[in-house]
Amino acid sequence: MKAEPQGQPTSINMELGEKEAEGIYSNFVVISHSLSEFVLDFARILPGNPKSKVFARVVMTPPNVRSLLTALETNIKKYEEQFGKIKSFDMPAKDIGFTS
Repeated sequence: MKAEPQGQPTSINMELGEKEAEGIYSNFVVISHSLSEFVLDFARILPGNPKSKVFARVVMTPPNVRSLLTALETNIKKYEEQFGKIKSFDMPAKDIGFTS
């Protein structure tokens, strides 16, 4: 009998529902945290609308957020190797391309 490393699943069978497969669009995220969790509120800001709405809230443990950060960094690197450097806009959120 072969021993599997503890805490490391050999494979994960994920199910993606129809509604979740559509995804949501977010161009704004608010991140807050406590000692035991991070809360990510994904929202959408639209031109001419002073209000935004949270479309998804994700609550994660600090170790899982660290893993997410590592996965994002890895995938951004792969993306940029394939498509070129992602341009960043260093401006206040209120100026994100929404001008009249």
